[in-house]
Amino acid sequence: MSRHVAVAMSGGVDSSAAAALLLERDERPFGVTMRLFASQERREENRLPGIAARDGRCCGGEDTEIARSAAQVLGMPFFVLDLEDDFRRLVVDEFVRTYRQGRTPIPCASCNHAIKFDRLLARVRGLGASRLATGHYARRDRDPVTGRWRLRRAVDTAKDQTYFLFGLTQEMLEQVEFPVGGLHKEEVRAVARRWHLPNAGKAESQDICFVPDGDYRRFVEDSGEGPEAGGEIVDGSGRVIGRHHGLSRFTIGQRRGLGVAAGRPLYVVALEAATRRVVVGERAEAACTALVAGSVNWVSRARPSRPVDLLVQIRHRQEPVRARVEPVPGGGARVLFERPVGAPAPGQAAVFYDGDLLAGGGWIESTVRAAGRVA
Repeated sequence: MSRHVAVAMSGGVDSSAAAALLLERDERPFGVTMRLFASQERREENRLPGIAARDGRCCGGEDTEIARSAAQVLGMPFFVLDLEDDFRRLVVDEFVRTYRQGRTPIPCASCNHAIKFDRLLARVRGLGASRLATGHYARRDRDPVTGRWRLRRAVDTAKDQTYFLFGLTQEMLEQVEFPVGGLHKEEVRAVARRWHLPNAGKAESQDICFVPDGDYRRFVEDSGEGPEAGGEIVDGSGRVIGRHHGLSRFTIGQRRGLGVAAGRPLYVVALEAATRRVVVGERAEAACTALVAGSVNWVSRARPSRPVDLLVQIRHRQEPVRARVEPVPGGGARVLFERPVGAPAPGQAAVFYDGDLLAGGGWIESTVRAAGRVA
């Protein structure tokens, strides 16, 4: 029998439990792990182009071996796919470039859009799979009227990951599935314990996978892009109150580590790439009333022809805020919030929801602060 479902196994409990759930449905899955960082010696062990014979390394040192062990317990074939070059170019290099431009990247969203549901999906199809399953906490279904695929929040709203999936197209949604999206985290761990998986009790990582120590500033500095230009730190009136050594050290809404003493709490309210200036002020000054998002992808609904009222989420862990979303020429959207929202940062995502449906989303290009200034 041919293998029809590939499971992207990260070494974590969610993706391993997803594979177990497929087996309980009498599917014939096989496991794949992406090698995103690897030594030259290991590259030479590949038996087939893009497929490592014995070992590989994902973003965490032991994750590949944990994924391999889980696949062995489940009795599944297991492959390591070399995606290092794509990952460096499309995720890591873009991460560094975005920070140095005074913007705040979301590498998890970039990885999902450009690597997992693009490059990886193409690779597993080459291995005979018609579908790719992942451990994301999300759900999909089909509109019974239009036939359009829809992406929904997970049942476990505390674990919901749809914010990072706004780039999925209809073609991608037709080929993917999320087996754990209808379960709560403890139910997922129960599945892993039932199958005696080695990662059933594994703790979750909150770090950026390629910056395991969490020091992204040092990672950007050590990127090999050369020294970063510094500039002035100014208040809202333009008065110089200090200097900095690079925009990558700051993000909108940041309070600590500003390098200035003012006798009162100050926050980063704007980063001006053209002048290399960091603008600081009171916390309320970082709030915004509107933003413009670019490269908007409409997921669960077609692009609207007129403004629509939706819930808009500007950070993964932030409650969405009601807003009017107005499509604009060029594939973007203007978002007008019902009330000021705290410190959205260019480079992050604005994701639109209609109830639990992910309507669409795009990358924040610019914001209008409550004081009326464009950032």
